[in-house]
Amino acid sequence: MVRAFLLLAVVASLAADDPAVFRTVVRKQGDDNVHTYRIPGLACSTKGTLLAVFDLRHKHSGDLPADIDVGLMRSTDMGKTWQKMQVVMDYDKNEKDARGNGVGDPSILVDRKTGNIFVAALWSKGNRGWNGSGPGLTPEETGQFVIAKSSDDGLTWAKPMNISATLKGRDAKWRLCFQGPGSGIQLQDGTLVFPAQYRDADAVAHSCFIYSKDGGESWAISAPAIPGKKPTSESMIAQLPDGNLVLTMRDESRPGKRAWSAYEWKGDLGSGKWSEPWWVNPDPTCMASLVSHPRGLLLFSNPNSSRQRIALTIRASTDGGKTWSTGKLLDERPCQYSSMTVLPDGSIGVLYETGPKSGVEQLAFASFPLEWVTQAK
Repeated sequence: MVRAFLLLAVVASLAADDPAVFRTVVRKQGDDNVHTYRIPGLACSTKGTLLAVFDLRHKHSGDLPADIDVGLMRSTDMGKTWQKMQVVMDYDKNEKDARGNGVGDPSILVDRKTGNIFVAALWSKGNRGWNGSGPGLTPEETGQFVIAKSSDDGLTWAKPMNISATLKGRDAKWRLCFQGPGSGIQLQDGTLVFPAQYRDADAVAHSCFIYSKDGGESWAISAPAIPGKKPTSESMIAQLPDGNLVLTMRDESRPGKRAWSAYEWKGDLGSGKWSEPWWVNPDPTCMASLVSHPRGLLLFSNPNSSRQRIALTIRASTDGGKTWSTGKLLDERPCQYSSMTVLPDGSIGVLYETGPKSGVEQLAFASFPLEWVTQAK
């Protein structure tokens, strides 16, 4: 036991002191009088601007329903410094019976054809979060799937568009339909894709995705990656070199491993289908990040444990997510949600929750070259 503890301490020290990794704290509890910053999303714009989104949990660290807004920070030097925080989505917390009128769990996506940037989030008017949402389409009945857009590199944002009726209208008996937090992607054919999730009429959670072929004007939703009673929720999605998609999912049955499935993409939802799912990589039932690198690799980040949200680790796969490297330890502390993006020079940036106690005391940013993950020392 002592030997194992000493070994862990040595590995932790190496991770913290590695000169190949740049580190900085973007937000910490109490900044700008916000109690806690959670649920990171990260993307790089067509102009090379890094865009970080996250929850502003004003009064406490808990989930919706609550007084929560979506915040954003920009960096024009690949994460070395960050501009002043702005608010992207904010519903009136003083509205009667709104329970804070919160909006959160953001996901960010860049359209590389137009330069437009989209942020998707869940709006909870009253008790319409994960547990309080019910059947129906209105804000008084169920949580709302909303998307805000910026056309000026994230400097200003339009009023959010509500797409709930379109997506949940597929089955109004669903309890809830909203995004998978983190980030979306643009496919090789220009299609915009956000990972998503819904709770069906029996309150079973299902991971899926939504997509737009008209630059975000309209959206459609996929079938669940794992139908039936197997509950999966927060997901991230990537496109493989062959054009197909791969989805990584939080498994709410708590098996201690990450759930995965591939989707055969043929340009629309009518002709594709999901593969049989597989389970790989330790996972403590937590959100994780997935990104496709231009060199043909998949990269995956999550807490490296089947039980504890601790030790954020980055792994690489060369076979579409079927098998993975043993990984590189990025942060030995308690760590929870994370979001990665590929930077203009091909290196990797990651925004993640960490801290000495609960793992949500800070939003930290780190960057490292691809070789840091792929080459063993």
